[in-house]
Amino acid sequence: MDWKKYGFVLASSSRRKVLLTLKDKPMIPSQVSKIIKMHLSHVSRTLKELEEKGLVICLTPDMVKGKIYRLTKTGKAIANKIIP
Repeated sequence: MDWKKYGFVLASSSRRKVLLTLKDKPMIPSQVSKIIKMHLSHVSRTLKELEEKGLVICLTPDMVKGKIYRLTKTGKAIANKIIP
């Protein structure tokens, strides 16, 4: 377990919510936004932060719209430790 990354996720309710939402299946940002009732721009920024830390990966990086994100192995390990 990467405890620094775990702490990074726990430090933000937005990061926790986005990570937990992606726990079961890959999604596009608008799906995440609707599920957790967060503005799309905030979800997109949070996904970027999580991607920079290696917790999520974009499966369709060349697309302008409809980018699909999923958790990495590290992201799943952290999501499994978090109590919603």
